[in-house]
Amino acid sequence: MWLLVFVLYPIEMIAMRNTLLILVSFLVSTCLATTNALATDLVIDSPMPAPTWAVLERQLLEANARACEEFYQRYVDSRGYLLCVERWGGDDGPDDAIECFADWPLLVALGGDDSLLKLYKQAWEGHLRQYTEAKTTKVEIARDGMYFEEFPVSFDWVHNGEGITAFIFQGLADARDETYVTRARRFAGLYMNEDPRARNYDPEHRIIRSLFNGSRGPLMREATALDWAGDPIDVAGRFKPLHGEGSYKQMLAHFKDYNDIVGDHPQNLSATSLATTAYLLTGEEKYRRWVLDYVDAWVQRMADNGGIIPTNIGLDGTIGGACDGKWYGGVYGWGFSVVVPQTGEIAHRNTHHLALVGLGHALLLSGDQKYADAWRTQIKAINGNAKVIDGQTMYPRMYGDDGWYAYTPRPYSSGAQQVYYWSMNPEDLRRLPRSTWRALARGLNPQVAENSFRGDLKRIERQLAAMRDDKTTPESRLADDPLALNPATVSSLVQFTLGGLYPGHTSSVVHSRLRYFDPARRRSGLPEDVAALVERLTADEVTVTLINLNSHEPRDVVVQGGSYAEHQCQQVTLGDRGYKIDSPHFVARLAPGAGAQLTITMKRYANQPTLAWPWENGHE
Repeated sequence: MWLLVFVLYPIEMIAMRNTLLILVSFLVSTCLATTNALATDLVIDSPMPAPTWAVLERQLLEANARACEEFYQRYVDSRGYLLCVERWGGDDGPDDAIECFADWPLLVALGGDDSLLKLYKQAWEGHLRQYTEAKTTKVEIARDGMYFEEFPVSFDWVHNGEGITAFIFQGLADARDETYVTRARRFAGLYMNEDPRARNYDPEHRIIRSLFNGSRGPLMREATALDWAGDPIDVAGRFKPLHGEGSYKQMLAHFKDYNDIVGDHPQNLSATSLATTAYLLTGEEKYRRWVLDYVDAWVQRMADNGGIIPTNIGLDGTIGGACDGKWYGGVYGWGFSVVVPQTGEIAHRNTHHLALVGLGHALLLSGDQKYADAWRTQIKAINGNAKVIDGQTMYPRMYGDDGWYAYTPRPYSSGAQQVYYWSMNPEDLRRLPRSTWRALARGLNPQVAENSFRGDLKRIERQLAAMRDDKTTPESRLADDPLALNPATVSSLVQFTLGGLYPGHTSSVVHSRLRYFDPARRRSGLPEDVAALVERLTADEVTVTLINLNSHEPRDVVVQGGSYAEHQCQQVTLGDRGYKIDSPHFVARLAPGAGAQLTITMKRYANQPTLAWPWENGHE
């Protein structure tokens, strides 16, 4: 008997010890997993019949994912290379190749399928290799590769901005990718003189020294048509450039006047996207300071130029200094009107509006409304030059040696939407034509969102049909060709789920009032089965309806103030009850089939923006 007990005792103790070890291990792992867990701030348990807008919203996310997957299988090879003829230039180039995927990471950040992030990354990495290997024979600046150090060697920010947009959006979907963070630092360093091979920036005069800039530095001479058009190519019978040229001769003619590129131009403000992204990822003050220093120099130039942004800054920092003192000079300037070679018509190509990218970044990083004020002043100044022509009030768009020209019946309103969105000033809203923003200011009819979602679903169907009917081959296809067929459709989702401005392909960050996260799957975007509709926006409130379309399982959703936690949520009102929040984000638990309308009181631009996710910010 004692022998039996003696034998069994160690066995039982060992078993108990193992059980305790397993229990302790479980508790430790659970604690580690929940160290940054998010506490539920409010519970939504009122049943809500599935609204049409919510069903359409989820259908749109799904349709986008499936269409993009089909697009990828059609136009990308196993290396991630776009199946096309690689070219350099403003007609077709590296920016067009990756622009095919620009909105894909944004779709993921909205709640789209994880597969899109994987495909986007394959395409991004592939295009870096593809256009590093691709070389010109005649164009001097790209003879050793169109990319150097994974960035365009030297080109303008109309095109650089289009090409870098996907990279800027990636931070919203996957900010913890170490390679991404490393690249963001390196790309920003190209404009902060951290790379001695790329002296793009003059810190004394606070200028980017040329319209052409990049990883090999600024082009400090007049540009030629060859620099812009790329190497000679046989067009007829093989390619259909989207600008409509029928021959290489016409391609050169398109760019024959694109010469005066030395000095700074407002479109270079798009380059602030790089340092802004680096700051959002790292929080390092040097990136924020560079953006504000550079943008502030431009704001001062606007003030010195009668409230209107000049389109040439000389190497000595003076307005018009590289264009015989003409503030309106230079390629893509206020006076840049050229002849379309195919038709002989005059085209006005003034890209000063890209300055809005930099102003928006500075506002995000500082919360200072002076950046909206500067553009509002410009709108008023330009419209102050209206005149009556044949009995009708007309408003100018261009300025040349003989003064204002290119008059139209519509007031100048470039940037008016951004100014209103940043300021939320009713006076700024009145400058906008009838628009969804007017509806959001007074309370949106959900049918507006339904119609937009239906229209987007139809667009995806059209894109798929055109793609399936595409007769081009890799040997007869330019990068622009699949770009025109990209099915990704996100503008309505940005506006109605985030209460945000769709930035287009300009390299701008996403300005929004809300953003969502899935705490269960630790990812960005609306959780599975959850839909959101922003129905009203004011300066200090957002009204949003959240619903869980799953009738069997609950869903948790993190609601954040702004794309980058820049807005502070102060209180959430649900029915007749208010919940004090005082945080950039809160967690709502949606019972199966439940939904409700929430009113969120917030202080805009109260926080330094970040790409850190809520569970990384100490929110408990």
